[in-house]
Order: sequence, then C-alpha cells, then structure tokens
Amino acid sequence: MFKGQKVSFSGVQPSGNLTIGNYLGAIRNFKEYSEQYKTFYCVVDEHAITVRQVPADLRRRTYETLALYMACGLDPERNTLYVQSMVHEHAELAWILNCFTMFGELSRMTQFKDKSARHADNINAGLFTYPTLMAADILLYQTDVVPVGVDQVQHVELCRDIANRFNQIHPDTFTVPEAVLPKNGKKIMSLSEPEKKMSKSDENPNAVVYILDDRDTIIRKFKRAVTDSESEVRFAPDEKPGVSNLITIYSCFTGKTIEETEREFAGRGYGDFKLAVGEATADALAPVQTRYREFLADRAMLESQMKKGAMEATCYARDTLARVKKKLGFVQVR
Repeated sequence: MFKGQKVSFSGVQPSGNLTIGNYLGAIRNFKEYSEQYKTFYCVVDEHAITVRQVPADLRRRTYETLALYMACGLDPERNTLYVQSMVHEHAELAWILNCFTMFGELSRMTQFKDKSARHADNINAGLFTYPTLMAADILLYQTDVVPVGVDQVQHVELCRDIANRFNQIHPDTFTVPEAVLPKNGKKIMSLSEPEKKMSKSDENPNAVVYILDDRDTIIRKFKRAVTDSESEVRFAPDEKPGVSNLITIYSCFTGKTIEETEREFAGRGYGDFKLAVGEATADALAPVQTRYREFLADRAMLESQMKKGAMEATCYARDTLARVKKKLGFVQVR
C-alpha cells in the first residue's frame, strides 16, 4: 500500500488538558518517525466519549489537540493529521474486530478496571471495548510501529493478538504492529504522589504540569513537588520516587543524562534542584505554547487541515476495510 514504506500510527484523546507526561511520553516523539515512516496521527475523539463529555468542550479540545500536534512539530505536509470521527472506517472496523476479540481479554485490561473504579456510575460497553477500537485505529493503516506511553502497551499487545487471530483465519490481512516506547520519560509520575502516574484527570492541580501552564505556574508546581526527608539528588526510583521523577523530567527537557544530572546537583539542596527542573520545563514548553496560540487562532486553517487529513486517511483506511470485508464474505457491489 505504501510502496515498501513502513507505517507509524498514534493518537491522543481530546479530553482534559494534556500534561507533560503526554508530551514526553508520546507527542514530542511523534515527529521523529516522519523521516522513516508514513505517519498517521489522530485526534481520537471517539475514544473520549467512553466518559461523559460536555459537547462544547469536546469540540474545543479537538481543535486544541490538532493545534498542539502542529505546535509540537508535526508538519501536515509530512504527517497525516486528522480527527478520528471524520473517518468512519475506524468505527466500522472496530465492530468487525469485536467479533475477533475475547471477552476475557477485554476484562483483563488495566485501564478498564481503573476507569470503571473512577466512573462507577457509567461503566458502559464502549469503555469495555475501547481497546478493540484502538486496534481498529492501528490495523486500518497496516501499521508497523505505534509510539505510545507505557500505559498503552497492554492495548497494543491486545491489538497484536487480534491481528494474529484474524490472520490465522484469513491470512495476510493485517500487519502485526509493535509498540515503541521513548528511551526516557516513558512514564512521568505525579508531583504530589510520585508512586502514581501523572494524570490529566487528577483532582489535585499541584500534582500535574500541563503543557499549556504558564511559566510561573510551572515553577510553582515544581517547587511544591513531593520529595523526601533527605537532600541528595540521586536517581533511585524505589527509595526516592519523587526525586527520581524530577530527575527524569529534567533529563528529558535538557537532554542531559541521569548521571550528568546527579553530578550537576551534587551537594546542592532540593530547593535549587526543583527550581532548575521548573525553569527547564518552562523554557522547553515556551516555544510550543507560542506556536500553539498561533495555530489555534487560525480556525479556518485547522478546519482545512481536518478535511485534508481525513481525506488522506480515508484513502488508506477504506482499502484495508474493503479487503477485510471481502475476506469475511460481505457482499460489495460497486
């Protein structure tokens, strides 16, 4: 389909404000793949509605997420950027793949358990079958690699199982994808509870640094970050989870290794270190925020890109879906 070129696919939900965990664990790394891969980066709005959304907020955040993709360096001329709900093949293939996904597999998904606990009043079927829609997202484009954060690896593994199961019955239908994790920053932890992953849905505003937080807010949050009763800046996740998390963040934003960071702050207190992490984060995010505001202000451009991206994605998605339907025995009359 792509004349020998490998494919990369990933997506981000337009629900809630995106955090530096989303940025470091996924979005920042997306542009690296456009050199070697045909890339599809999707605003996965259909995934977002597994949890109740305010329609106006969902629409606004869809624009914002697309603008953020572009602000993080994803050139629309080199990457297919689009909105999931504008390409109906995602939902159509998801239903087909539901019939090749086992109930027990879905019930073991960690995120289903976590979200069910947080949204006990709305444990809907979409929340349960969310990973099958994610599998459809990936398999539609014959994807080779899926850049993800560590919390999505389980879903990509299920996608591989579904693809292999389908291929066993209907050979040579899907490319079996692989999850790829960033070398550093694959899991950014909460600033208030460093044993937990940083989450955009955290009710404690000091636990989370958002990509669009202003400089003063970023620095203030890092100054309040939980560390420990010692004063040594040392990477030891089990003993010193808070400090280790800050070292990881500093390393990601400065490009320095963990060892270089430890040497830089040897003999210095946590106060100096927290300030430096906050400043490094704010400095790195400032140009992203500037570009984001410029893109977001041009609504016509964003809508034009949504249409263009959806048309590009549809060209590839419908070929895969047609092949699947033919193999299943669905009648197709043209």
